[in-house]
Amino acid sequence: MASKIGFVGLGIMGKPMAKNLLKASHSLVVYDIMPTGMEELAAAGADKGSSPKDVASRTDLVITMVPDGPEVEQAVLGSNGVLEGARKGTIVVDMSSISPMVSQKVGAACEAEGVEFLDAPVSGGEPKAIDGTLAIMVGGRKDVFDKVEPILKQMGSTVVLTGKVGAGNVTKLANQIMVACNIAAMGEALVLATKAGLDPEVVFNAVKAGLAGSTVLNVKAPMVYSRNFKAGFRIRLHQKDLRNALLAAESLKVSLPLTSAVQNMLVSLMNDGKGDLDHSAIVQFIEQMSAIEVKRPN
Repeated sequence: MASKIGFVGLGIMGKPMAKNLLKASHSLVVYDIMPTGMEELAAAGADKGSSPKDVASRTDLVITMVPDGPEVEQAVLGSNGVLEGARKGTIVVDMSSISPMVSQKVGAACEAEGVEFLDAPVSGGEPKAIDGTLAIMVGGRKDVFDKVEPILKQMGSTVVLTGKVGAGNVTKLANQIMVACNIAAMGEALVLATKAGLDPEVVFNAVKAGLAGSTVLNVKAPMVYSRNFKAGFRIRLHQKDLRNALLAAESLKVSLPLTSAVQNMLVSLMNDGKGDLDHSAIVQFIEQMSAIEVKRPN
């Protein structure tokens, strides 16, 4: 696989992912609608592109990492988009977390132009994007996956082909459901313990090695009782993912009652101006109802 890579989207996740590719000695052509990200990557050794079209015209592999489905469609299918600059045989890997139906639409448009497409959303938030240990869930043809797997492994510690185009985002939505419901359950548990007069840190240490233990608990519980809600993954982004999960569920006639409940919590928090807090702040919805704040005793 050619080592010159295009990267479109240099936000909270895309920027460190692109930096890890530079560290792995790949040549990058980058683009973002915000110039600050491009300037930072250029300072690290990347070339700046003038548009997604320009990026695609100068590379054989283009990675997109943008907020949601409409942005993916604009970046790949829109005016001055990737498809306008791509040649036959170019590979497009969309690592955004979007609706699987949009992935299939974009994939079909790419196929019609002789361009290969994979959907490859990630999990792990900014910390794992920085240290290159993301979980990457991929949908698409195996022969295309085999070509880009070594490059994806320079951004993630696990890279799994989960099925055809769209399967990566179905897997990511399943991940986001489990994470959101886990955080909400943790929040309820710590609110109950705190209201009963217990130290939430002690409760966390007591249960973390048992069946209730999880990566979510280990990472998010200390944030909650330390009142540290600096975003690793924002509430508004998790709300977007659950919205996409519910839309996919509707199309498949699947009931997701717990997902619906947590989605309502996220919407309420966004309406309270908390959309840019870390998703561990789901606990604040439960705290408000219970008139208690989860924190360590003074």
